[in-house]
Amino acid sequence: MSMETTIANFKEDFELFPTDNEKLEYIFDLGKRHQTLPEEEKNEATFVQGCASAAWLVGECAEGKLLLRGEGTSEMAKGMLTMLLDIFSNRTPDEILNFDPAKLHDMGVVELLSPVRQQSLEAFLKMVYAYAQKCKESAA
Repeated sequence: MSMETTIANFKEDFELFPTDNEKLEYIFDLGKRHQTLPEEEKNEATFVQGCASAAWLVGECAEGKLLLRGEGTSEMAKGMLTMLLDIFSNRTPDEILNFDPAKLHDMGVVELLSPVRQQSLEAFLKMVYAYAQKCKESAA
């Protein structure tokens, strides 16, 4: 399933909820399948700088794909991470690097985020693109 298809599926889900509060509840529900990282992977290199609550993101290259794992400490961070990992993980570096992050707005969730949370999203994306670039370079 492409990144665009994954976003379209989330958009359909969000459209089921008429109010912003219900959409936020859905994000919190996504966080229930959130996975945690082993303590040794929670370090300065994986810490998402600029995130509103503590979060970590680990990226590994395997068989030409970028595999991402992350952990957030707040309900919002857990839900957003789960959603973003569904979109970005297990993709080729080119798929990620050619993806326009503005497409995330199509889901109807970015505008629910406070300015601080939007900065958190930017910080997350910056790390994803850096990991993708590193994978691409290591494959070259």
